[in-house]
Amino acid sequence: MINVRNIGKIATKPRVAFYTLGCKLNFSETATISRDFHLDKFERVNFDSPAEVYIINTCSVTENADVKFKGIVKKALKYNPDAFVAAIGCYAQLQPESLLAIDGVDLVLGVSEKFKLIDYLGDLTKKIHGEFHSCEISDVNNYESSFSLDDRTRSFLKVQDGCDYKCTYCTIPKARGISRSDSLENIIEQAIKITSKGIKEIVLTGVNIGDFGKGEFGNKKHQHTFLELIKSLDEIEALKRIRISSIEPNLLSDKIIDFVAKSRAFVPHFHIPLQSGNNEILKKMKRRYLIDLFNDRVNQINTLMPDACIGADVIVGFPGESDDAFLDTYKFIADLDISYLHVFSYSERPGTEAEKMYDIVPKKIRSKRSKILRGLSVKKRRYFYEKQLGKKVKVLFEHENKKGYATGFSENYLKIRTPWNPRLGNSIHEVTLNDIDKEGFLRCQI
Repeated sequence: MINVRNIGKIATKPRVAFYTLGCKLNFSETATISRDFHLDKFERVNFDSPAEVYIINTCSVTENADVKFKGIVKKALKYNPDAFVAAIGCYAQLQPESLLAIDGVDLVLGVSEKFKLIDYLGDLTKKIHGEFHSCEISDVNNYESSFSLDDRTRSFLKVQDGCDYKCTYCTIPKARGISRSDSLENIIEQAIKITSKGIKEIVLTGVNIGDFGKGEFGNKKHQHTFLELIKSLDEIEALKRIRISSIEPNLLSDKIIDFVAKSRAFVPHFHIPLQSGNNEILKKMKRRYLIDLFNDRVNQINTLMPDACIGADVIVGFPGESDDAFLDTYKFIADLDISYLHVFSYSERPGTEAEKMYDIVPKKIRSKRSKILRGLSVKKRRYFYEKQLGKKVKVLFEHENKKGYATGFSENYLKIRTPWNPRLGNSIHEVTLNDIDKEGFLRCQI
């Protein structure tokens, strides 16, 4: 068998490649872990090229993430059959035996150990039997700061980790541990460091960021609040934009909405998990709100910020979701003035309370309901985009030339493009929105 690492060049030091599955929080952590791989000892390369080490940051939210992991391992070993493959992240904490059983996986690290990854790579020899290192999730109470710098336009800044909620479908508390936060002072320092690199936008990430302040300095009580955090970040003049990635509706207070509406840097974009538009299903999920509260939050945002973009997560096919319950969800969302949906088909997750529930919804019905809501999301987004035509918005353009276009996002999360000009990268321009092209972008001229 030909050793791919010897094709094209002889590596003078190990080449390492990273792949991230899942959420923005995972991306921020991958970026931080990768910075430990100093260029004097390792050479960073893209994942779709030969390397001696492949690191995969895993996700545990859905079955698709599990299946995709196997494909990524296979892809890595295609580039180099002798490569050392390590799995880190949520699925690595929850199901280490399953990952170790996959051919080619040499190392699996749990939630705390992943930040010590470099210490486990002294010997890159392929293992007959992979190794697993982790601790009990109940012992995890430390906080590891993380932020990304790979994207020259925006940065994902982790402000909180873990979750104390007990949603019956969710594995995250068992994968990441209790709710805990970075210190307010450290987050401000990191935000300043990010802006010093010329990055214009920061996206605040975490598992349950509205719970910020709990666990700060190891204190179970709240040292600060999320409102205090966003007020402090808004004072960093060099920071042009701040985006809230996702926040629970019961933690999205009127005061937070009011502040974002008046703030200097926070953009009018909210992503709020709904999960179901039926109160009985929400109760079975052990969510901490009912649909009236969610509706109130959406109305408050639209009253203060009429052009705000509002997204929502929805799970279809949860145990006990009858046709009538699904119809409640469809009607509730159809009447909501929101902009788009992230739709998930319910996945049985080992160790969750929902896994043991009766009234299982067949997967074919889950798939059908998912398709229906995805179609509703397309209509919602199209309607939202059409309402913006003719308006002036500020767009932060990205560096990449995409098929002859420069692309970017407006403050209210509109996907916009204009003919390519290399000078547009990482710059903000006020533009007038002309039309919507066949690929769903809003177009403008500069």
